[in-house]
Amino acid sequence: MKTVTKSCENCLEEFSVALADLTDYGSRAKNGKLNEAQSRDLLRHFEKTHELALTVITKYLIQLGKGPFSGSRDLTVEAFHADLIDDGKAWLDIVIDRIQYNPVYPIDTQEKFLENIKKKYIRLLLRFEDTMGKKLNE
Repeated sequence: MKTVTKSCENCLEEFSVALADLTDYGSRAKNGKLNEAQSRDLLRHFEKTHELALTVITKYLIQLGKGPFSGSRDLTVEAFHADLIDDGKAWLDIVIDRIQYNPVYPIDTQEKFLENIKKKYIRLLLRFEDTMGKKLNE
């Protein structure tokens, strides 16, 4: 069976839906300490939203004739150079936090990661959504 390749616009729509869900979880999370289930939900929604953002970036850069990319770090750097994201260091911090949070590693980074999601990363994703919307409407 043949699969239909999604366009950059379709990927952005999917990202926007996930971002709205994440923003909702994030605003609920700002009202105090999260229980274990809420923490898992916030992390799961964040990771899904970040993956969708990377998919949007990939599709857009491919349309520009760039790529392939060897991973999320390379993709993030290229997105910064293409003015798709405005804070390359913070986006690289997302990649690092996601790697460190991986349960394979023995260090416990969940609380720091959750704080970063609530205080920094959701804002970065909202700005990215705005930037990509403008780029695709040019």
